[in-house]
Amino acid sequence: MVEKRHLVGIDVGSTTVKVVACLEGGDDLLFRLYARHESCQAETVLSALLKLESKLNLQIGSTRVFITGSGGSGIADLLGAKFVQEVTAVSLAVERLFPEVQSVVELGGQDSKIIAFQETGHPGHRKKIASMNDKCAGGTGAVIEKIAAKLNLSPEALLQQEYDGIEIHPVAGKCGVFAETDITGLQKQGVSPRELMASLFDAVVIQNLTVLTRGHTLKPRVLLLGGPNVFLPGMRQAWRHHLAKLWKQQNVPVPEQASLESLVCVPPDAQLFGAIGAIEYGRTEDAGTGCYLGSAPLALHVQSSRHSRRTGGTRGLCENDAERQEFLQRYSVPSAPRQSSSAPELPVFLGIDGGSTSTKAVALDPNGTLIDSAYLLSQSDPITDAVAVLRELRNRFAERHLCLKILGTCATVYSKDLLRRVFGADVALVETVAHAQSALQVQHNVDAIIDVGGQDIKIIVLQNGAVKDFRLNTQCSAGNGYFLQSAAALLGIPI
Repeated sequence: MVEKRHLVGIDVGSTTVKVVACLEGGDDLLFRLYARHESCQAETVLSALLKLESKLNLQIGSTRVFITGSGGSGIADLLGAKFVQEVTAVSLAVERLFPEVQSVVELGGQDSKIIAFQETGHPGHRKKIASMNDKCAGGTGAVIEKIAAKLNLSPEALLQQEYDGIEIHPVAGKCGVFAETDITGLQKQGVSPRELMASLFDAVVIQNLTVLTRGHTLKPRVLLLGGPNVFLPGMRQAWRHHLAKLWKQQNVPVPEQASLESLVCVPPDAQLFGAIGAIEYGRTEDAGTGCYLGSAPLALHVQSSRHSRRTGGTRGLCENDAERQEFLQRYSVPSAPRQSSSAPELPVFLGIDGGSTSTKAVALDPNGTLIDSAYLLSQSDPITDAVAVLRELRNRFAERHLCLKILGTCATVYSKDLLRRVFGADVALVETVAHAQSALQVQHNVDAIIDVGGQDIKIIVLQNGAVKDFRLNTQCSAGNGYFLQSAAALLGIPI
């Protein structure tokens, strides 16, 4: 009996694991698996391999494994697998299965890829122009799912969301936070979840078309790959709408009599192309590459990881007290010189404002009167800047031969929580409340506060001594302090 030799392709993505297998000399997939890993990548791969071994009766000496995806490199050695870069894998799958395709769009859980194929003039050889968004989840499946959950849409309801014929509202797709902010604002205006999801699909497509194409036009035929494109009809409709519009604007030749659905299509197994491409890469390697070690090493790794989590993780920084003392001696920071105990003692409250472009510190007497302050444009990290303004404040009092008795300390604005932990502050106060407290200390009948900061603008409305409403500009820094500072520098005007 001739021993069957198998090729296995594994794609360990940011949110899902895909596994496929076929005979070494065949094209038909004998095994397909697509599963969410819920941040348990190794465990999910192990579960898939156990099912694969059971179904195909895989033999260690007759199986080769090739792995791709953002989480693939960390698992490859445990399986004996060869790692394949994911753009390479997807390209190989497309070239093997759909050689006539000119463009590919793959949306993943937390990344997206666009691949354009161009003829080089040499028969059978095409140039690949690929770009990948792997630094930010804006415009990917993770943003879609997060906003769907925010709108209380069940997974089943999300799969029914459409795009065609639905009113579209402006949503920023360049960042998941910006998109969520826009969606929340529209939701509070009474816009329906149906329109909000269609608007999000629109934003995702526009974001990918404007950023990832790098000036290249996606020409027909276009393949839509990845989970969001496969499972969400609204995403497919949004791609077709914008690509048809783009082709018309740029006079791109479109085959006559061809339907838009055939020109922008989702092929069979579109969610598995990374894993399929890993197999295609394996076909080009020699017989000794990617030899499967079985699932046992991965099972041992998973068991060991679980044990490490139960017992508190990795080993400590110091094995014994002698190592600890040596560490402290090497890295301890010399204490600041103490002020003379004979100096008069001045009771104060300290306030620290860790803003986006500047750090401020103030000293108030027990009645709330401002005694002194220090202001510094950000030069380094929030901690270093805070140390600098506090040192400046302390030195001013030292010059007056005053010794401070700090009754309490409060940090506010962007870095408040960090500064509270580092300096042992008593309170980390949200900036709107801090502004209100300060304004009411100066003027008891304040109705509104307008604060132009380094990178944001706030309007705070007060009523009966409390914050009633609040608006913050977070989308763009135009018109804010940093913009004015940069413009002044260009004009040669010093601060």
